[in-house]
Amino acid sequence: MNAARDFLGHAVVQVAYHVPDIEAAALAMAKQTGAGPFFISRNIQLAQSEHRGEACPFVHSSAYGQWGSVMIEFVQQDSPGPSPFRDLFQAHERGLHHMAVMTSDLNASYQHFEDHGMPRATRAVTHSGVEFAFLDALETLGHFIEIYEASPQLLGFYERVRAAAVGWQGEAPIRSFR
Repeated sequence: MNAARDFLGHAVVQVAYHVPDIEAAALAMAKQTGAGPFFISRNIQLAQSEHRGEACPFVHSSAYGQWGSVMIEFVQQDSPGPSPFRDLFQAHERGLHHMAVMTSDLNASYQHFEDHGMPRATRAVTHSGVEFAFLDALETLGHFIEIYEASPQLLGFYERVRAAAVGWQGEAPIRSFR
């Protein structure tokens, strides 16, 4: 594990920003830093989701791109109501929302982070069965920690985004997941 990216025994694999427009943010990041290309996924709906003890759909759209060794995500909430995004930002606001880590054991990691003062605020499951959570690190870091298990499906997703960045020269900075 790279100590520079280690956070409480978990490698940081992604940094995510809440933005009002994922495509505009991805284009600006690609132009300013050379990060990318960015893959857009719109209106992501979840099979299950609960935030701070209440059901919440938090339908959202995301743009995923590679910036060196870390994935960058831009996210915007597409549904009304409370969510981990609305805990920090209104629809028109932007800023660092979370950094993501992977684990081989979600339940053990939930307890590990809770023992370090970062309890689970959100639990969600995608339609493909991937569970993830947002851990509340607002008091210590000012943002959330997203956590999920390192499944073959998820690792494949990360590899696809990373591989697209190898040798990328800025052409077609916005892409879809076809």
